[in-house]
Amino acid sequence: MKRIKAFFKDFKKFISRGNILDLAVALVVGTAFTKIVSSLVNDLIMPLICVIFGTATVDELYFVLNGAQIYYGRFLQAIIDFLLVAIVLFVILRIVMNASNAFKKSLSEKPTKEEKAELISRGVNLKDHKEMKEALNKLREEKTPAVVIKPTQEELLAQILDELKKQNKNIEKQENEVENIVSDKKEEV
Repeated sequence: MKRIKAFFKDFKKFISRGNILDLAVALVVGTAFTKIVSSLVNDLIMPLICVIFGTATVDELYFVLNGAQIYYGRFLQAIIDFLLVAIVLFVILRIVMNASNAFKKSLSEKPTKEEKAELISRGVNLKDHKEMKEALNKLREEKTPAVVIKPTQEELLAQILDELKKQNKNIEKQENEVENIVSDKKEEV
């Protein structure tokens, strides 16, 4: 009984994870979207292509080889379907991405609450869009941290080599001092 409860508890955790729910939504939306794209290809675009070939469908194209009918039209249909679906998906995704980028850009042009408070304290009229935008850009430039140029790998290695040389010189110097002290002690004895 405990194993069954533990199983369902783990199953509940698994199902309620965010990425599983996202995947399920994506699957449902993808399935619906596939129907839309397939309808576009089959009901609108393919009839136009068939007019060019002069047949009802490209599927009907074939040739006879040793008495066997080779339906190359079906292969062409599969290729055309794939290319059209890919083009339609590309165009739609491109439109969505451009809209998303435009939305993000418009959000980045608006000041945050903290920036609004700072602009107001500086006496900027927020209703004057041009003045507000210029002041906001100036404020963001002031708040942008200075870019720290990091040393290259070669520069770091050169610095390490210099440090090692300095340490070797210090060690040699200390060894010489020890030898001098030892020799001085030997002379005293």
